[in-house]
Amino acid sequence: MNGSGSARRPTNQLRIIGGQWRGRRLSFPDVPGLRPSPDRVRETLFNWLRPVIEGARCLDLFAGSGALGFEALSRGAAHVVFVDRHMAVVRQLREHAQMLATRNAEIVQADVMDYLGADANTRFDVVFVDPPYAQGLLVPCCQRLVDGNWLRHPAHLYLEAERALGVPSVPAACTVSRSKQAGQVGYHLAYCDAVTN
Repeated sequence: MNGSGSARRPTNQLRIIGGQWRGRRLSFPDVPGLRPSPDRVRETLFNWLRPVIEGARCLDLFAGSGALGFEALSRGAAHVVFVDRHMAVVRQLREHAQMLATRNAEIVQADVMDYLGADANTRFDVVFVDPPYAQGLLVPCCQRLVDGNWLRHPAHLYLEAERALGVPSVPAACTVSRSKQAGQVGYHLAYCDAVTN
């Protein structure tokens, strides 16, 4: 979220909270609906993912600030594909990848639903799904991940949405294993058996 001119820290910035880039700050552009996952949410999420994040192939959908994908890389993920449709976001993500001198980030400008509608060219161990609020994208996005064989066997889905929505519905191949709230945010981890056919 954008700040209000407070002197505590510059607006439109976040920090990586763990791993090799701990403390590094990332800027992000003014884009409607872009709201980085709060620090305490990311800390909890990556505690959940600690057993599986090192060496994982990750997909960061609706990447926005890149907070989740770059946090994953900082903590040892092997590769992260960032997908976002906004050119300003994509440009900033590419600048971050260059600043951090990582070759393990692939940044794709695309509508997420269109991207997932294509044939999967790789499969992922961990997928971050944090769509804009109030657009009904979370559930169909998860279904496309399963139906399109985008997930390895097994895989983990991180789901972030409005707290008021409660625990989201997930495809039959998945089970929500963790669920918490922070302020108006509900965040969840689902374990998926990707075999659907």
